[in-house]
Amino acid sequence: MTSEAEKAESCPVDGNRSDGKDRRSFIARFSSLWMGLGLVSGYGYFASIILRFLYPSRQTNAKDKSWQFVTDLGSIKQGDSLTFISPAGEKAVITRMNMKGDASDFIALSSVCPHLGCQVHWEANKNRYFCPCHGGAFDPSGKATAGPPKAAGQSLPRFTLKVENNLLYIRAKTKSLV
Repeated sequence: MTSEAEKAESCPVDGNRSDGKDRRSFIARFSSLWMGLGLVSGYGYFASIILRFLYPSRQTNAKDKSWQFVTDLGSIKQGDSLTFISPAGEKAVITRMNMKGDASDFIALSSVCPHLGCQVHWEANKNRYFCPCHGGAFDPSGKATAGPPKAAGQSLPRFTLKVENNLLYIRAKTKSLV
């Protein structure tokens, strides 16, 4: 049998066994605390992303929009279209309907379908904008004529255009809301 003195000499820290247990329990509590804080912050950040997706900010200031150059009038023929992406990431499809030489020749609509966000494109041969995801169709003014957007009464948002010195400009966002 070993005596108490021998047991005390074999203990690694000052002969006090409870000190090792205290250290281990402190490390266990400390690591549990950090793990809990990590989980709470991770799930909190995930919840904030979900909330921003479900309830996006709809506020836009007039100063967040500006006139941006698109193209010169001669480079786009009647019936043709082009895609424009603003610095803030807004996507528009601009279609030339007439050849008078002013802003009324063109129509600029969002190229994002209001149903599920797919890309809408101009089909000149059918005189419509078409969303290939679920067969959504829109007339030249952006009003839904077929598919889920028509059932929901949705239309494509319109952008303002102007012509100066034979150059086409669009009024679009320059700053992202996120």
